[in-house]
Amino acid sequence: MIDPTAMPGVVARFGPYEVDVCSGEVRKFGARIRIGEQPLRILVLLMERPGELVTRVELRRRLWSEDTFVDFDHGLNSAVQRLRDGLSDTAEKARWIETVPRRGYRFVGSVEWSRPNGATPATSAGDSARSTAPLVARVPPPAIAQPVRRRVLSWRLAALTVVCALAAIAARGVIHTFRGIRPPAPIRSLAVLPLENLSGDASQDCFADGMTDELITELAKNSSLRVISRTSIMQYKGVHRPVRDIAHELGVDGVLEGSVTHSANRVHMTVQLIHAPSDTHVWAESYDRDLAGAAALPSELSQIIVRQAKATATPVPPQRHVNPEAHDAYLHGEFLWFAETDTAQAQSYFEKAIELQPDYAAAWSGLSDSYGGRAVAGILRPEEAKAQWEAAARKAVELDDSLGQAHNSMAAWYFFSAWDWTHAESEAKRCVTLDPNYAEGHHLYSYILSTQNRQQEALEEQKRGMEVDPFARLWALGLTYYHQHKFQEAINELRIRLAGQHSDGAIHVILADSYHFAGQEKQAAEQWEQLYRVGGDEHAATQIQSAFKRGGFLAMAEWRFQVEKAQGRRHYYSPFWLAMEAGRAQERDETLKLLEDAYRERSPRLVFLQNEPVFDFVHAEPRYQAIVRKMNLPINR
Repeated sequence: MIDPTAMPGVVARFGPYEVDVCSGEVRKFGARIRIGEQPLRILVLLMERPGELVTRVELRRRLWSEDTFVDFDHGLNSAVQRLRDGLSDTAEKARWIETVPRRGYRFVGSVEWSRPNGATPATSAGDSARSTAPLVARVPPPAIAQPVRRRVLSWRLAALTVVCALAAIAARGVIHTFRGIRPPAPIRSLAVLPLENLSGDASQDCFADGMTDELITELAKNSSLRVISRTSIMQYKGVHRPVRDIAHELGVDGVLEGSVTHSANRVHMTVQLIHAPSDTHVWAESYDRDLAGAAALPSELSQIIVRQAKATATPVPPQRHVNPEAHDAYLHGEFLWFAETDTAQAQSYFEKAIELQPDYAAAWSGLSDSYGGRAVAGILRPEEAKAQWEAAARKAVELDDSLGQAHNSMAAWYFFSAWDWTHAESEAKRCVTLDPNYAEGHHLYSYILSTQNRQQEALEEQKRGMEVDPFARLWALGLTYYHQHKFQEAINELRIRLAGQHSDGAIHVILADSYHFAGQEKQAAEQWEQLYRVGGDEHAATQIQSAFKRGGFLAMAEWRFQVEKAQGRRHYYSPFWLAMEAGRAQERDETLKLLEDAYRERSPRLVFLQNEPVFDFVHAEPRYQAIVRKMNLPINR
């Protein structure tokens, strides 16, 4: 048997893959792929003994030293998943890596071991000999060696793997112990992937998502670290993909992943920090807490992660006591609010959190947003929301003046309800100063600047918000272009967003209006038709198609106006939104009347009156100009 430790390189081949053990390179059809160091070491250990079970205990002993502090189960599961991702393999239909439940793994393919020396390769059991010219020296495959010889080869091959890996690592100047590894460079941007719910109870998804959100919020308070916000990372919930790919898509150099188990009064959380460019584990740890202690975990973890990422630490504010049950209710409210499945139920959870802990600032902010959000969307009459909207925002700021989210709630009330532009801008500035990684703060500040005709500032602020979180409001930048009458820019932006999220109704609506004002009426009609189809209303989609064929965009708009007006006779329908339908149909008197109704009820969306191209055709009307003056909006067109 040839001693592999004496060879300049050992190469394993299976299917379209080729693994150079010494260099650590993996190729598929000759093209290099990246699977990460830990998955590579697991692959080599499994390939040593194709067809045989390699137990989890053995993998732990071979891959992690006794003094390594890590949640082994999560670390191994994660590494095997990344290995499968790299090999285009799955646990359900294993082509290469088979899982033996609760015991370990086995390599189920045929492996050919060789070295670049000029002799013919050998194949593992079950392979037929190749009829190619001798190019590589034969290495006895581990699967057919005698037991003692196999153990010697296995030991030596493992030693070679370690030596080669250490040599490669030393050349890069990286020291690899699992906890406290120094990344090649400080981590400047970070994505916190959704914590996996391992409770075995789907109802605890909201707890896992809530803890993810709080961890993001705490990390985002550090101005030296750019943290991708919640909405952007939630698209990766339950998705097992290579960390490097996710990091590339989100534009970050660090990824935090982990899991959480919530049962009875205990919480178990496991997290690990990965330097994405090198696929290096920087740090990993597990925590067991009671519910009271779990509330403080996001803040505690954020400080540790910042140190491990080598970012500049910011002063830690005094820890505020949070009632565990109140915290749990708040997380449920946040889950429902962001999921946009039941905003009324989200509000009830915020109210429950406040009832359990009256000085919970974040819960008061959530309550304010739940009232305001429903009023802005036209679901709730403004007079029914106003008092609670304002009171809850003021209470949040009073309880915690350092909470950016609270100042954003206050800014939203000043802007959409009080129409106090000065105080709205002041609160919005305070929010983005306290929490520059809070995308909602940038979006709202952009709206305020836009209504004051500070269009370039508004555009820059909206771009900052999209940079922080490109998925929070996919339509936001397109809406800004549209409000600035830059219709082609709006179309270009929104078409890109629509390609990634075809079911987003807001994108279809803004894109339809942008096409209309750009003179592309057929494309506008197609967007309205698609809007109804993604909503499951085939009848309305057919009616839109027929109306457009009958009389173009104007006929289609008139059909929509009559349908929406009929709905307004059955239940509350915001006069502002109905004015939009009348405006599209060029119904001058109806548009002006509905805008006057919207002013009388102080419809929140009326703040965009001067920016909305749909109302351009009534700008010269005295009734329209009277509304603009009474709202103290600048005459910008």
